[in-house]
Amino acid sequence: MKFLLDLLLLLPLLIVCCLESFVKLFIPKRRKSVAGEIVLITGAGHGIGRLTAYEFAKLKGKLVLWDINKHGLEETAAKCKGLGAKVYTFVVDCSNREDIYSSAKKTTKAFISAMMKNNHGHIVTVASAGGHVSVPFLLAYCSSKFAAVGFHKALTDELAALQITGVKTTCLCPNFINTGFIKNPSTSIVCFFQIVNDPNFIVMTRFNFA
Repeated sequence: MKFLLDLLLLLPLLIVCCLESFVKLFIPKRRKSVAGEIVLITGAGHGIGRLTAYEFAKLKGKLVLWDINKHGLEETAAKCKGLGAKVYTFVVDCSNREDIYSSAKKTTKAFISAMMKNNHGHIVTVASAGGHVSVPFLLAYCSSKFAAVGFHKALTDELAALQITGVKTTCLCPNFINTGFIKNPSTSIVCFFQIVNDPNFIVMTRFNFA
């Protein structure tokens, strides 16, 4: 019964996404130039964050990379520099309360304030399908993703209320992704939620909606 209820809750979202994708298939958005733009990427030491950094490096963005994993961060930075990008790295420990508050302050106050002042920028939130539908035994994970989706929606509405039209927002909510975070991911709703074996698919989706 819960499976059917979850499916019914997701159907409207799936229909909207399918219609939007169908329209963009024939009327694609023009990609913006990020050359010389400051690009802050969290979780850049591995997975989607690392692959995203590589793509922005190819586009000559100025990269500010954050991650708890210093070694992974250095590896990402080295390759990005090899691609010709300017890179600045910061080790951020999300298990440290002071680091969390400091990082949040830098992200939401320093960066967003500057974006609003210049009426220019783009904020991309990578959440999860778990931010729309709860999954048993993934309490902490789903809670954090619901929070990410809620933050994104509230921020988007706030920018709209302030008539800040130049700052765009995008929220990606993929299903299971084969990045090593989840071992042997699987789903019973195969027709709707295929496992994404190639993380680059999510990265390119991010660029298509940016």
